[in-house]
Amino acid sequence: MGDIGAAGAAVEGLEEYRGELTRYCYRMSGSYAEAEDAVQETLVRAWRSIDRFEGRSSLRSWVYRIATNVCLDALASGKRRALPMDLSGPSAGSTQPAPPEDATLWVEPCPGGDPEAAAATGESVRLAFVAALQHLPPRQRATLILRDVLGFSAREVADLHGSTVASANSALQRARATLADRRGNDGPAVRPSEDSVHRVLAERYASAFSRYDMEELNMLLHVDATLCLPPYSKWMRGVPEIQAWLTGPAIGCRGSRLVPTAANGSPAFGQYRPHPDGTGYVPWALQVVEFSGDRISAITAFRDTERLFPLFGLPGLLGEDARCGARG
Repeated sequence: MGDIGAAGAAVEGLEEYRGELTRYCYRMSGSYAEAEDAVQETLVRAWRSIDRFEGRSSLRSWVYRIATNVCLDALASGKRRALPMDLSGPSAGSTQPAPPEDATLWVEPCPGGDPEAAAATGESVRLAFVAALQHLPPRQRATLILRDVLGFSAREVADLHGSTVASANSALQRARATLADRRGNDGPAVRPSEDSVHRVLAERYASAFSRYDMEELNMLLHVDATLCLPPYSKWMRGVPEIQAWLTGPAIGCRGSRLVPTAANGSPAFGQYRPHPDGTGYVPWALQVVEFSGDRISAITAFRDTERLFPLFGLPGLLGEDARCGARG
């Protein structure tokens, strides 16, 4: 009876890991939808084999071993998700984008992630960080996330991979070096003390965008700010090119309303453009806003509103009296 009771308690405990496992699998895959599928598969495998859990490691280590194997199996095809700037150089803001690419090419946004909490834990869910992780071989990717983000020991990671501590440490060093090379110009990590500044910046951005106040927007943007538009491969760097885009091909965004949400530990907004017949506003993009110091460093506008807006709890339409803002 004791063994049955322990197994039952372990089954109940597995569900408690669903949230952190989803974030782990998201970092591994770059896709929130794939992460949810991976976690469900992980929990099913764990439930089926819980009677073989002997307690030689913690329940958390045991379920992460299963999750890692699920992710490694899924990544065996070699497919890698990216952001537009990972695939090509910047283009002129005055030009139209090429036809959209397959949605499976792109790193997806992750809903939630309170910006204040994310600031306290570094940048481990930022879009740029998740995209950079995709350049690591899957086992190195898992090692770095487990060690540097989740705090597993070298011994735990070695046991999880069925390798030696020396091998796990070597993989971690190679992963850190690759990531440092990939992210050399990505800017410093967000500090908790900057969170209040970023909330104000996000609020100012939402207001300026809804007024289409180019002068105010230019003041808020870092000189090397980027704007990218998945599923289009087009992206721009620098205030002049972003302004050329907003006042040229994207002029239809004038008069938009921004509804606040959160993505990847950053402020985000559901953008709604004016309905062509003048009756309210229709979904256009999910904008994820990132910062460097006291300026906006990156805007990623995801156009897959049909899937993303329900995921982020954003309404399907806005009325004529809709206002914009930011979470306080």
